[in-house]
Amino acid sequence: MASMWTFALARLAGILIAGLCAGLLIGPIWLWLLAAACLYLGWQLGNLYRLDRWLRLRSQIDPPNLGGIWGDVIGQVVRLHRRKQFHKQRLVQLYRELRRSTAALPDGVIILSPQHEIVWFNRQAARLLGLKRPVDIGLRIDNLIRAPEFVRYLHGDDFAMPLIIRPPVHAELYLALQLVPYGAGQSLLLARDVTRQMRLEAMRKDFVANASHELRTPLTVISGYLDVLADDPSIDEAWAGPIRDMRSQAQRMNTIIADLLELSRLESTDGEAVREPIDVPGMLERMQRDALARTDRPRQIVLELDTEDGLFGSTQELESAFTNLLVNGIKYTPSEGMVRMRWWADDEGVYFSVSDNGIGIPAEHIPRLTERFYRVDAGRSRERGGSGLGLAIVKHALQLHGGWLDVQSTEGKGSVFTCHFPLQRLLPASVRAVARA
Repeated sequence: MASMWTFALARLAGILIAGLCAGLLIGPIWLWLLAAACLYLGWQLGNLYRLDRWLRLRSQIDPPNLGGIWGDVIGQVVRLHRRKQFHKQRLVQLYRELRRSTAALPDGVIILSPQHEIVWFNRQAARLLGLKRPVDIGLRIDNLIRAPEFVRYLHGDDFAMPLIIRPPVHAELYLALQLVPYGAGQSLLLARDVTRQMRLEAMRKDFVANASHELRTPLTVISGYLDVLADDPSIDEAWAGPIRDMRSQAQRMNTIIADLLELSRLESTDGEAVREPIDVPGMLERMQRDALARTDRPRQIVLELDTEDGLFGSTQELESAFTNLLVNGIKYTPSEGMVRMRWWADDEGVYFSVSDNGIGIPAEHIPRLTERFYRVDAGRSRERGGSGLGLAIVKHALQLHGGWLDVQSTEGKGSVFTCHFPLQRLLPASVRAVARA
């Protein structure tokens, strides 16, 4: 590149020297120098015109054959153009492959702008959500999917779990929608048809509910006869042990059926729980008195009320959830141990916790504790009369109140189960006192 500029400067110097010599020999020096400069400028303008014409008509004509620095500039432009064409073709190829791959996906894919406007969608998304191209491109997705729960999900900040809705265009379908943020405010909306899974889940719930109802009557009859046999003095003493065991197992089955019915009721409840005013401190005090009356309790059952506030919700469901947590703490805490209940609130929410210094839970079991019939130690759970449904009931009861369950545990040191409730469920103590008056 430096040699090209040296050659161009040498050429300019040669033309000016030739003009100077002609001026010394023939006439005014300035006139000949001006003529030489104009000649050089005209030649450069001609080259510039040919370069400009080629740049404007590059797809139609070949590059001009210019030497010197102009030839070098044209060579660099040609190399840049070829590199640009290569990358452009590669990007086009990648874009086509992306479109083909997303079009073949069994799930719907929608690309959304930071304003939640539709940028692109594949064929499956068009089929599942009734989108039309190009009419719906550029429209806000919440103007096309008007389900209130989807609008709340879209404008929220928690996209870890998909949202299940029934689309307006296919009311017989169930769709799982999940937002995946990426880039500078853009996001992918994934839509999956989960109709089959939802129908199977509904069939399972119906079967459990119906089977539980059908089992309750014969089990009640069996329990009644076992109670009569246990109290009959004419029964041979050898049958006392088997009858006692059968009564214990019948009682356990009654507990399981009652928990199954309660869980089925919670799962079949749509929307949120009712907003009845609940005196939570009073409820916890009753629970503490009942727990202290048990013969199989640990040495200490402590209640800490850091606030007199209550909750808006369902008394039956929350008392069931809190009792399940307390009973679990009592079952798995030794007689010399302690179970502590705590009720408090802060600027982020309202909380109830049950902590114990019992046997604890291994870390690998904690994520699955709220699954129905899941037991960390099946033998110990049966020995203590657990149904395996208590924490599943707690989870569903909290979800109906907009809350969730957090479990912290260390094996051999104890566990802490904490119920989190949103501030919207808080019932201030002053409001509760006015309502009671």
